[in-house]
Amino acid sequence: KFGHVYLARDRNTKAIVALKVLYKKQILESSYEKQIRREIEIQSHMNHKNVLKMYGFFWDSKRIFLILEYASGGELYKKLKNQVNGRFDEKTASNYMRQMVEAVNYLHSRNVIHRDIKPENLLDDDGVLKIADFGWSIHAKSLKRKTFCGTLDYLSPEMVDSKSHDNKVDLWCLG
Repeated sequence: KFGHVYLARDRNTKAIVALKVLYKKQILESSYEKQIRREIEIQSHMNHKNVLKMYGFFWDSKRIFLILEYASGGELYKKLKNQVNGRFDEKTASNYMRQMVEAVNYLHSRNVIHRDIKPENLLDDDGVLKIADFGWSIHAKSLKRKTFCGTLDYLSPEMVDSKSHDNKVDLWCLG
């Protein structure tokens, strides 16, 4: 929403990374500062094979740069759209679902609720699925939340009804 993602190469290690460039002006105009700080804090502390790694971040006067793991296959959404009948075969779907359950279990064990799991935020790296975009995530010591957030097509019933929610909103999105 606030920037673009570019393919980049680390000058020192020559490793390929994704560089997410966010524009401060857009962030400020949308009062999104808290979410960006939270995204950086949460994602930089995650260490799981099915969670996109954040290697670091830096900024200049106009932009914030997030240095992220590169997932060669791109968004799961695009792969899904290219499938016959717009769906994966049962073996592929079950493999992806297993990986997502492992990732969500990991997040929840660290008291993190993602709150925006959708095919556009799942990246494929040669068959390994990675949860990305932690912009709506929260580190929730007390698990009940009231914030209405995420993507409308994937919102859980309790969020739509403006009721308090917990980490089960992530399970709804997986379904």
